[in-house]
Amino acid sequence: MEFSSKLLETAVSEMSQLPGIGKRTALRLVLHLLRQPETQTAHLVKALGELRADIKFCKTCHNISDIDICDICNNPNRNREIICVVEDVRDVMAIESTGQYRGLYHVLGGKISPLDGIGPHELTIGPLIEKVKNGEVKELIFALSATMEGDTTNFYMYKQLEGVSIKTSTIARGIGVNDELEYADEVTLGRSIRNRIPFENALKG
Repeated sequence: MEFSSKLLETAVSEMSQLPGIGKRTALRLVLHLLRQPETQTAHLVKALGELRADIKFCKTCHNISDIDICDICNNPNRNREIICVVEDVRDVMAIESTGQYRGLYHVLGGKISPLDGIGPHELTIGPLIEKVKNGEVKELIFALSATMEGDTTNFYMYKQLEGVSIKTSTIARGIGVNDELEYADEVTLGRSIRNRIPFENALKG
């Protein structure tokens, strides 16, 4: 792809680093921004700058937040005896949109994947185990994607909790194998949360 401007080439190169954005799509987006009023581009740059500078991760659940403890963890009406374990913030948003869950969350920041160099210590599994051992948690819901990496992560957490008196469950398999949680429709995801099954039953499947 030939560029008539180094500034344009640099902008396209940076935009194409985003997931799912190829060079042609990046060029289309950059040209679109050039056609917009300068204030609109300035607002976008300002929003991204503030995001990078000011975003926080909840000290309790590791969800993305504007404050040290996120609104969900701060909500006194949430059931503090249940924690839903998810991969990232997109899964929190997906489950919240169902309106079927009123417990708390724990965001792992990914899933165990040796091929990608991601082991248990790259995730927030340790703080989760400590939270369970030290707190009032009665149930953990494993709500990771139905993939080999998701199942491996679930099993690792389950083994770490051996000897701990806590109920472990997993979302019902209304979510197809190899499906990512964030792409599930709200009705299916809501039913999967409501109809969750004991994790040890999932091991037998």
